[in-house]
Amino acid sequence: MRKISKINIIIFILCIFLGIVLSTQMKRKVEDYTLVSINNIQLTKNQINNVNDEIEQMKALIDKKNEGLVKLKNLDKNDENIYDLITEELNKTKAAAGYMDMEGPGIVIKMEDNQDSEIVGADINDDVIHSIDILNVLNDLRVAGAEAISINGQRVLQVSEIKCGGPIIKVNGKSVGSPFIIKAIGDPKLLYASINAASSYGYTLKNVYKIPIESKIEDNIKIPAYSGKFSYRKAKPIKEGE
Repeated sequence: MRKISKINIIIFILCIFLGIVLSTQMKRKVEDYTLVSINNIQLTKNQINNVNDEIEQMKALIDKKNEGLVKLKNLDKNDENIYDLITEELNKTKAAAGYMDMEGPGIVIKMEDNQDSEIVGADINDDVIHSIDILNVLNDLRVAGAEAISINGQRVLQVSEIKCGGPIIKVNGKSVGSPFIIKAIGDPKLLYASINAASSYGYTLKNVYKIPIESKIEDNIKIPAYSGKFSYRKAKPIKEGE
């Protein structure tokens, strides 16, 4: 009986000890876990979605760059010179901006101050060609589709300065005097009509103010590139993506 009771006591003590150990371990495990709220879960999901979106954007950018590489490889396979293609595009841009010599069919106009002795003296302003007269003729030529224009060898662009300077006219900052030789490339018939039609400014100068104006159509006219200087002081280009 004593042996049995001793064994029972020992088993009882061991059970108590084991219970204490188990409860301590379970407490530690519970403390190791942190409660996560629904807001934290949603925030994590949003972060994951944002990262996935960035990954997709990067993939799209990579695909776009790869397409560009494929095009360049195809150009190389077709034995086309990339430098020539770039040069061609550059020349087109320069031509559109007026920085290249041009040639083609069009019209040549000669304008002079009125030297008729019967007219001179009535009103000298009516006998002299002014910058406004040149500008009105140029506008008529542009409306008629002129693709390139020059005055006494000076290429005329939208930014060209044309103003009176006493007996002369300044074009692109350079002085030119009578006679004024205006060359324009475009449809010859339309350009000729823009100067000689009854409703044109050139017709009024010639028939009302007796300003000598001659115009003739030519098959091949050469017009030089713009030689003036122009710089942007306030305006600036908008970069791609801004």
